[in-house]
Amino acid sequence: MKLYAVSDLHLANKANRQALEALPPHPEDWLILAGDIGETEFHLHYALSILTRRFNRLVWVPGNHDLWTLPLERFSPRGEAKYRRQVSICRDYGVLTPEDPYVLWPAKKSQFLLVPLFTLYDYSFRPDDVTKENAVAWAAESGVLCTDEELLIPEPYDSIPAWCEQRCLYTEERLKNLSPGVSLILINHFPMHRNLVRLRHFRRFSIWCGTRFTEDWHLRFPVSVVVYGHIHNRSTTFFDGVRFEEVSFGYPRDWDEAQGLKFYLREILPGNIQVDEAQISR
Repeated sequence: MKLYAVSDLHLANKANRQALEALPPHPEDWLILAGDIGETEFHLHYALSILTRRFNRLVWVPGNHDLWTLPLERFSPRGEAKYRRQVSICRDYGVLTPEDPYVLWPAKKSQFLLVPLFTLYDYSFRPDDVTKENAVAWAAESGVLCTDEELLIPEPYDSIPAWCEQRCLYTEERLKNLSPGVSLILINHFPMHRNLVRLRHFRRFSIWCGTRFTEDWHLRFPVSVVVYGHIHNRSTTFFDGVRFEEVSFGYPRDWDEAQGLKFYLREILPGNIQVDEAQISR
């Protein structure tokens, strides 16, 4: 019995849908879906209808793409309402979400608690001399502007940072109230520390990658592994003694068609992963 993880399936792309369809069954194993399945309810239904038949159980968290409101969907649920709608869809398939009770990994003698999160970002992954108000303009100076600025509508909140603050406070309170004696597997779409934002291009895209609010959670709480995506830069990093796994599949340019999706599933538990010294942060 294993716990696997993958993020950023981006099922708007035909090649990614074909890779998903070709994924062989893992009837004893669980799978984490760490955000960015696609942009529409169709993409979510499509993924869950396949993956719930091929894995014992799924754990889902939303990414920014999952929360987009496309022009043709302008009368559909937006912001918080769209998120709640996706939670409802996941529950219809028996999939765990950030709104559900956290679940112990069911392997024998396991003390790992699976903790799906939804925290968003607040533009705080920026240099200290750049203000929050100027962060988007600062990023745009380098030729980068995230599509979220047009398509991620944070209703009923005034802004994405305001929504992020609410989510972080809500989640932090849940973490504080957990019973002692278990080790946490934190599952988020966005990186939870600035040091994990390793962008190959457009480095100022960092402002759309997370929040400083979460940067000490792996120290304040009994965390063994943090699973995340969003960066499209797969890696295993040990940071402050905690294993961080970036598990993106990505756009067709990010993966090898000859390998297929199975190759990119990251084993989280039991997690016997050999890490190259160059990947280890101290």
